[in-house]
Amino acid sequence: MTVCKKCRRAGMKLFLKGERCDLPVCSVTKRNYPPGQHGSKSKGRLTDYGMQLRVKQKLKHTYGIREKQLKNYFNKAKNKKGDLGEIILQELELRLDNVVYRSGLADSRRQARQIVSHGLLEISSKSVDIPSYQVKQGTEIKIKESKLQKPFLKEKFQKLKKQKSSVDWINLDIKNGIIKIIDIPSKNEIKGDRDIGLVIEYYSR
Repeated sequence: MTVCKKCRRAGMKLFLKGERCDLPVCSVTKRNYPPGQHGSKSKGRLTDYGMQLRVKQKLKHTYGIREKQLKNYFNKAKNKKGDLGEIILQELELRLDNVVYRSGLADSRRQARQIVSHGLLEISSKSVDIPSYQVKQGTEIKIKESKLQKPFLKEKFQKLKKQKSSVDWINLDIKNGIIKIIDIPSKNEIKGDRDIGLVIEYYSR
């Protein structure tokens, strides 16, 4: 399934293509109905299971993860104390690729994964190229000095100088190329139309 079809299937923009999703050419804007031969005629009411499945798929596509990964996040969160839904969302938000996206260095999580996997970052002076790497409060992610002069990064830094950070729990030091996790995001701070309760119901069946 193509990126745009994932958004149409979810019934909303998941911003998988970054800034392009705000343009009139966005597939959700042009064809706001599910993909497929009968998508424009589909008006059936979803069952409870169908709704759970749709929200679960939406969460997967938003963060660009596989089914096994999402289930692992659910199983891991069950063993922790606190709000299960909030813990799952925090685990997803604290993935390295998502942090790079939230910091503003990437226009989409897909682009953020490329930044990570291409070895542009280091943590505690060690190169990290795993998108799913979990960061925590206090973690400092540094862009390697040898990569700071890359044209796309210099262009992005210029844009970010004129923009306010989209989240309060991440601090981006543009001058030194450092992303610092200054807090753990709460469920209220995590943006997106995701009813995590339905995902929990799906995996609790």
